[in-house]
Amino acid sequence: MPGMRGLDHLGLTVPDMEQAVEFLCDVLGCEELYQLGTFKAEEGDWMTEHLNVHARAEITNMRMVRIGHGANVELFEYEAPDKREEMPRNSDNGASHLCFYVDDIFAAIEYLRSEGVTIFGEPSLNSGAEAGEYWCYFLTPWGATFELASYPAGRGYEQHTSKRTWDVRNPAA
Repeated sequence: MPGMRGLDHLGLTVPDMEQAVEFLCDVLGCEELYQLGTFKAEEGDWMTEHLNVHARAEITNMRMVRIGHGANVELFEYEAPDKREEMPRNSDNGASHLCFYVDDIFAAIEYLRSEGVTIFGEPSLNSGAEAGEYWCYFLTPWGATFELASYPAGRGYEQHTSKRTWDVRNPAA
């Protein structure tokens, strides 16, 4: 795509904005950048045409959160006549997760456990194209699945290309 430089932000709809912001900022260490109020269209199909939601859906709260040196997360809280409450599982179409890079996955998991966060299994070490990467999933208070990843010596595929996610030894670069 002409002019594409990278990922600016991810949008994530949450059931309880205060809970989500508290978890992301107070537990994970993100920074809240700003918040916007409610938004809805009283008539017409603007919400459907522009956001692919029910015409009478309402964004009751929106916040932008910065994740370290990575992309921002745009959090939405919605009310809608046809809103689904069930969280998708990783195996469901349309499911997604956020993955946070950490320097020491074992220390990060120990910290999350001390905060009462549910961790799925123990860190797994990849092989092949992702050799050198440890990863582990965890659960947010609202039931979404997030992931931790760490590959301080790089990943296997990097031996065959100059393409990098970022320089983990110099993340500000």
